[in-house]
Amino acid sequence: MNHAASDDDAERTWCLAEVDIFCDLSEREMEAIAQAAPMKTYHAGEILYSPTQPSEVLFILKKGRIRVFRVSADGRALTTAIISPGTIFGEMVLLGQHMYDNYAEALDDTVVCVMSRADVHRFLLSDARIAARITAILGRRLADLEQRLSDSVFKTVAQRIATTLTTLTSAQPPAGPLRPVGRHPQIALTHEQLAALAGTSRETCTKVLRDYADHGLLRLARGRITVLDPERLRDAAG
Repeated sequence: MNHAASDDDAERTWCLAEVDIFCDLSEREMEAIAQAAPMKTYHAGEILYSPTQPSEVLFILKKGRIRVFRVSADGRALTTAIISPGTIFGEMVLLGQHMYDNYAEALDDTVVCVMSRADVHRFLLSDARIAARITAILGRRLADLEQRLSDSVFKTVAQRIATTLTTLTSAQPPAGPLRPVGRHPQIALTHEQLAALAGTSRETCTKVLRDYADHGLLRLARGRITVLDPERLRDAAG
């Protein structure tokens, strides 16, 4: 028996096991999809795709966070989505996602499974259960983009930063044996990364964060923000 091959198969299946769109598939169905979706890792800060390096594949995010953003003519970046584990993203015209002007950046060390256009059609869109869930995900992402665009126009910088922190906090996994209920949520981001997510400068972001920290909403450390008072932070987000 080839134990290395068996371990590779287990790893591929592991990559998909907790992804929402595959929640009721049989073990055989999962194994078939896993064979068509090899895993790939990216380090924090790496670009998965960009306008100059388009890639018509579907990414299934298993570990880490992905920031999808656009860059305006004057160089400003607008975050269009923050992708958390257990969902999908990518440049797939087949799914109605037209992302030619977008970048995807790993915010953390990230593990994804990658599917080609042909395999997306073969394994995902041909299954009514999965296709319906993909449609729901894309619908929620469009609503989130519309909210981000609205926030960029109507909210102050301080409100946008509070909104971004609240969104990242709510996307964290539920409490469990390794993450007790009483633990304050922590967000692993630098001030520069958070500024990019909120659409502002690093200097302004640092000033706002220090103000929130002075009022007891946050605790700041290098590369990490601890949310001490989530309720007041939500209020600050407007």
